[in-house]
Amino acid sequence: MGQLKAYFNGHIPDLIEFGMKVVLSVIAFYAGTKLIKWFLKITKRSMEKAGVDKGVAQFICSFGKFLLYLILIFNIATYFGVKESSVAALLGTAGVTIGLALQGGLENLAGGVMLLLFKPFQVGDYIIQDQSGGTEGTVYKIEMFYTTLTTVDNKHVIIPNGRLSNSTIINVTAQALRKLEIKVGISYDSDIKKAKKLLYHILQEDPGTKSDKEMQVFVDELGDSAVVLGLRVWVPTEKYWNIKWRLNEKIKIAFDANGIGIPYPQMDVHVVEKRTEE
Repeated sequence: MGQLKAYFNGHIPDLIEFGMKVVLSVIAFYAGTKLIKWFLKITKRSMEKAGVDKGVAQFICSFGKFLLYLILIFNIATYFGVKESSVAALLGTAGVTIGLALQGGLENLAGGVMLLLFKPFQVGDYIIQDQSGGTEGTVYKIEMFYTTLTTVDNKHVIIPNGRLSNSTIINVTAQALRKLEIKVGISYDSDIKKAKKLLYHILQEDPGTKSDKEMQVFVDELGDSAVVLGLRVWVPTEKYWNIKWRLNEKIKIAFDANGIGIPYPQMDVHVVEKRTEE
C-alpha cells in the first residue's frame, strides 16, 4: 500500500497532465462536432444556392461528415502523443480489416458513386426498383451507403446503394408526360361505335388530358363475356393518378346514362336430367 501511495505521489504531475489532456480532448471533440455540423450546414446551403443536384449535395455532405470526423479523431489521437505514422498505420490496417469484413459496405459506397455519376434518378423522383418483388417510392435522400424512399403511405424504405445500382430501375417521373391507358369491358349487346364515341368525347372534354396529343380509342379484345375497349391518352405525370380515377368515374356515369352495359363474369349452368328406367 505504501509503495502504491509513493508511486502516485511521484507521478502526480503526470496524472494531472493526463487528466487535462482527457478533458481538453473531450472539449475538442464536442467543439469539433459542433464545427463539423456548422460547416456541413453552410456547405449544403451553398450547394443548393449554386443549383447543385440535391442528391449530389446529400452524398457529398454524408461523405464529408465521415471524412471530417476521421480527421478530428486523428488530431485528438496525435494530441495524446500518438505518432502520426502510427495513427496512419493503425487506420490503414483498420481500413483493410473493416473492408474485408464489410465488403457489402464498400459495394454500397461504390454503388452510391455510380448512382451519382449516371443519375438514373434524382431526389424527388418516383422510382420502381425491381418491379417483381422490389419496392417503389419517392426518392427522399441519397447518402454514402443507402438511398431512402418514401412510399405513398409515408413509410421510409432504406435500400443499400449496391443493390440499387445493380437492379432494374423504372423512373416513373423522369418525363413531364405519361401515356395513360384504361380498359373497360362492355356487353356484346351494346353498341360498340356509340361506346367508342363516348370514350373519345370524355377524353376530349377532360381538362387534364392533352388534346393536342394523340388520343386512341380501340377494341382491345373480344373476351369471353365482354368486348374490351381501350383508350390511350397523354397526361401530365404529376396528375396521372387523379386523371385516371376521374376518367374511370366519368366512363361509368356516361355508360350508365347511355345504356352501355358493363358485364361481370358469369357462368351459365345447364342441368341435364337423366331418367332411369324402372
